[in-house]
Amino acid sequence: MNFRKCAAGFALSLLVASCIQDEVPNVEAAIDGCTGANIQLANIDATHKEIEIYVLDGTDVSKQELNFTLADGATIQADEQEAGDQPPFYNFSERTLRRFTVTSEDSNTQATYIVRINKMELPTHYSFENLRATTPYHIFYLTNESGIMQWASGNPGYELSGMALNENEYPTVQIPIGHSGRCVRLTTRDTGSFGEPIGMPIAAGNLFIGSFDVQNAVMAPREATHFGFPFTKMPVRLTGWYKYKSGEVFTDENKNAVNGESDMGDIYALLYESPISDYTVNGDALPLVGAINENIALMARITDMKETDEWTYFDLPFKPQNGKTIDREGLANGKYKLAIVFSSSIGGGYFRGAVGSELCIDEVDVICE
Repeated sequence: MNFRKCAAGFALSLLVASCIQDEVPNVEAAIDGCTGANIQLANIDATHKEIEIYVLDGTDVSKQELNFTLADGATIQADEQEAGDQPPFYNFSERTLRRFTVTSEDSNTQATYIVRINKMELPTHYSFENLRATTPYHIFYLTNESGIMQWASGNPGYELSGMALNENEYPTVQIPIGHSGRCVRLTTRDTGSFGEPIGMPIAAGNLFIGSFDVQNAVMAPREATHFGFPFTKMPVRLTGWYKYKSGEVFTDENKNAVNGESDMGDIYALLYESPISDYTVNGDALPLVGAINENIALMARITDMKETDEWTYFDLPFKPQNGKTIDREGLANGKYKLAIVFSSSIGGGYFRGAVGSELCIDEVDVICE
């Protein structure tokens, strides 16, 4: 057989293999996202196959819109039908918790998710006593009479690095000795060989009201953080307790040491206008340089965080931003959202900080008029 025939045969085999590969059905059964007209927040726990949907207290959930983002070619169906179900609208008026099964494109893989609708009014006091899950990482939640709400963190993104050997080695963890009871400890961690080649050499410990989109954690990390939930009260001050210790070597986004610069933690809260129900500000809301997000109306932020081994009280006033005044009627009608954010490195969202920086937070209150 001459070379030309060999080459032609090889090319043909590649073409056939490529065509066969293109036609292979997808084997994944997963829910990657969930949206709907009145959904304020959706937290997807891929590990435990649980989805927490948050809507405003008083919302009619008899025709709750759920637009699921599925793996390519996958389908979804409610395990038990309820009167009035007309996908993508589902009746949650009788049962706030329902099960949905996802079937892969090749029909060989199935995954059942628990979907719960929570009618929620954001509380104003936050301790860190409760964990919704402890493995593979800690997930904090807060409770009130309206339901359960989960704090978000970057822990799901850090899991991709494979650096944590157990739940206590993640950036955001609960520890037993707080100012009162337990508290949250945020630590800036090294992302190792996973993070450095893609420009993410560190992962700051963070905790925030909102959600974290792990699907975009690598491609668009700041856009993957969604801050805030509707708030109908007028905030005046953000108070609480902290301890802070800076890591030894401050590095930039390329993990180069920066002489003369030291790390600092961050504590802040934002009240911002939400033009549509699913609008949220993200990790670019407060850039290292340049203007803050134009929808921010009030901000309370620490400016003098000190290194201290003792619990230190903070009392931060909400100050007007962007020349805005609060529309009291719009506030009462849920047109504003409140974001509360804690981070062990103030520049952590831009991958600037010091590995080992540690911020502990406890007993936080939003004081309102």
